[in-house]
Amino acid sequence: MIKTDILIIGAGPTGLFTVFEAGLLKLKCHLIDALPQAGGQCSEIYPKKPIYDIPAFPEVLAGDLVDNLMEQIKPFEPGFTLGERAETIEKLEDETFVVTTNKGTKHHAPIVAIAGGLGSFEPRKPPIPTITDFEDKGVEYMIREPEVYRDKKVVIAGGGDSALDWAIFLTDVASSVTLIHRRNEFRGALDSVEKVQDLKNNGKITLITPAEVTAIIGDGHVSGVTISEKDKEPYIVETDHFIPLFGLSPKLGPIADWGLEIEKNAIKVNNALDYQTNIPGIYAIGDVNTYPGKLKLILCGFHEATLMCQSAYKRIFPDKKYVMKYTTVGGVEGFDGSKKEAPKAVVKAIN
Repeated sequence: MIKTDILIIGAGPTGLFTVFEAGLLKLKCHLIDALPQAGGQCSEIYPKKPIYDIPAFPEVLAGDLVDNLMEQIKPFEPGFTLGERAETIEKLEDETFVVTTNKGTKHHAPIVAIAGGLGSFEPRKPPIPTITDFEDKGVEYMIREPEVYRDKKVVIAGGGDSALDWAIFLTDVASSVTLIHRRNEFRGALDSVEKVQDLKNNGKITLITPAEVTAIIGDGHVSGVTISEKDKEPYIVETDHFIPLFGLSPKLGPIADWGLEIEKNAIKVNNALDYQTNIPGIYAIGDVNTYPGKLKLILCGFHEATLMCQSAYKRIFPDKKYVMKYTTVGGVEGFDGSKKEAPKAVVKAIN
């Protein structure tokens, strides 16, 4: 059985940053993730997608953000159980927990932090006949490697941040980019909408709204799509790739059966204190939780992880006096008492 101080379910950015904040308190962490590598969606779905709202990074690729987080937590030597899904949880008489994965691996900890992002997910597919026939043959629901589209014709459908961001990014990669949305208004960031409009005005993006893709054309591979606009006859646009970015349909999976209070497929937490769930000792941080005013941003997940770790420390050591001190150091003490390299600026806990 694997024993740790904080068992983190989900190894995405929020889960990884939790290791850092817990490490500053000298709490050891172990992470479980159903994916075969750390990083969550940032690694699995869009490693090459630029992210613009991480402090001190005007722009950072999702995969690079994960690499930096992994480097940041190295001094604290977290454990990982990857490629396994957290299946069941048992609360013991001493108020600690045993979490067992779908492969039978058992983990024991006094604190469980659920940082599972959107949970398990499937892409939302548009209702286009024969679309499944072209999957991986020019139809992709996510972009993992932008170089696949080098000098290719690309049609993107969608009106959220992902569609806008990728349309902007691929203008420097693809030979042509067409963005289609069924409404005139977009749901993404205003800055991204303005960038797309500028690219359209400069002839770098073809923007078609309101419109929908109603059919896919091709013989073994996508060669075009049929576009329907209001008050117009349907017409064909030639393309090598059709990428509908309509988001993901999230599911909590087995966690939904753990007795947690669920609201709209998210875990309710007490955000006034420490992001604890209705079960003492179990916390939920990042996109997996919900509370009044919730924003699903990586930045918010980092904040929630920080406060959660403070609460976890007090729960594990109720009789210890904790004083937080801000300082800059060249290293950080490891769990074995050795000195290890660490980021230049850290918050060091003085017990």
